[in-house]
Amino acid sequence: MSGGHTPGTATKRNRAATVAQLRPRYQADLAQGTAQFFDQRRADCPWCGSTRLRQRLRTPDLFQHKPGHFNLDKCQECGHVFQNPRLNGAGLEFYYRDFYDGLGEKDLEGVFTGPGREKMYRRRAESLKPFARSPKSWLDVGTGHGHFCATARTVFPGTSFDGLDFSSGIELAERAGRIDRGFRGSFTELARGELVGGYDAVSMYHYLEHSTDPRSELRAARQALRPGGHLLIEVPDPQSRLAAVLGRWWLPWLQPQHLNFVPVANLREELTVLGFTVVAEEHAEPHDTVDLLGAVWLSLNAIAPPEDAPWLAKPTDGIHRLLRAAILLAGVPALLVGTTLDRLLVKPIAHRLGLSNAYRVIARRPEAPPG
Repeated sequence: MSGGHTPGTATKRNRAATVAQLRPRYQADLAQGTAQFFDQRRADCPWCGSTRLRQRLRTPDLFQHKPGHFNLDKCQECGHVFQNPRLNGAGLEFYYRDFYDGLGEKDLEGVFTGPGREKMYRRRAESLKPFARSPKSWLDVGTGHGHFCATARTVFPGTSFDGLDFSSGIELAERAGRIDRGFRGSFTELARGELVGGYDAVSMYHYLEHSTDPRSELRAARQALRPGGHLLIEVPDPQSRLAAVLGRWWLPWLQPQHLNFVPVANLREELTVLGFTVVAEEHAEPHDTVDLLGAVWLSLNAIAPPEDAPWLAKPTDGIHRLLRAAILLAGVPALLVGTTLDRLLVKPIAHRLGLSNAYRVIARRPEAPPG
């Protein structure tokens, strides 16, 4: 190869240039501190209204190392866990920026297409088969880059798959042909317009926890579904015992992005209020084998100097980059042990011992009343 530059070197230089270009905007955003990104702390539960709250977790951003600390409270009455104080609109924009797209797009693409992801997507789609053999149309809310839809086509080849998301990943998914149509924006708004009654299936896979108002998302799903259609929901389980054991190192807390954690009993009750019939509740199969691996990775990422990023006041120097690489390299054996234990120890007993990190609910919208 001539020229003396490897593709890896070019990628690093491109990233460094992008970081330098973005730094002035981030520094301007942070000039007034992070308090501007939060609503007022609330004294009651957003789910049931109880004032019996206790702190569940306090943590910095363990993923991107963006400035700020984030608090999760738990309602002692209904068990709902929520970010308090919650990010406001400006905060959501700031902390989502460059996570799923921009700087973070390449890293997230690897997560969505990593080992075992296609198998997981297939199982999600197959979970509907006992209740709907051939849905004509399916809307995946929070579709990201559309990888679930691409796999689900192989399970339901006659189904039209649309996707909805806030990020620019929705355009990427449409260009790649993973979805038939892409919608960018708010589900609660779009469900009142062009999406009304358009789908036999609506899925929300690890989407509801990102919502500022989960109840409104459930109402939107009811509006988007045809009578007799099915809603598929998968979310982190805040009642997982591993969440208590691992604390801030439990990957599904994903602060600051996850705003609401709904216990399964609360979700079932709300779906019933909306007229749905819950036809399936699963805990063992939705469990993702990432708990111990994720805890090790977050720990390493916390002690290693951060990768250069535009929200850091100054670029990281060569010594810090070498130290980060050395710490991550030294942690490889621990990552391998975490992966092995997740798959061979935790997975087989996860549901039996209450360790499952996620649950899935499938609910049917009632048929239209006779003429």
